[in-house]
Amino acid sequence: MTTTHHPSRLTPADLPVPLGAGATLVQFSSTFCAPCRATRRVLERVVATAPGVRHVELDVADVPHLGARLGIEVTPTVVVLDADGVERARAQGAPTLAQARAAVRAVMAG
Repeated sequence: MTTTHHPSRLTPADLPVPLGAGATLVQFSSTFCAPCRATRRVLERVVATAPGVRHVELDVADVPHLGARLGIEVTPTVVVLDADGVERARAQGAPTLAQARAAVRAVMAG
């Protein structure tokens, strides 16, 4: 995952669920994307072991305005938000479990 140098900010109005108390993993997917399914499993494991972290998966076809605003070009793309909804990291392609956990730790450490 790469650190975001020009962060975007998402509000609760942008997402179908509230932001996580510590971090939110926003996964942009598409219907027939096999790596997206693998990414979902990885992020669900992170959420299961990290209190205060939420995962939300969005189909880019359902939220084209949000995909365009954030510059989503490939699926899966995972955007890591801090508790205030500010983008802190991003991964294009399927992250490993270690990469996802490290990104969450970095965001929650401040």
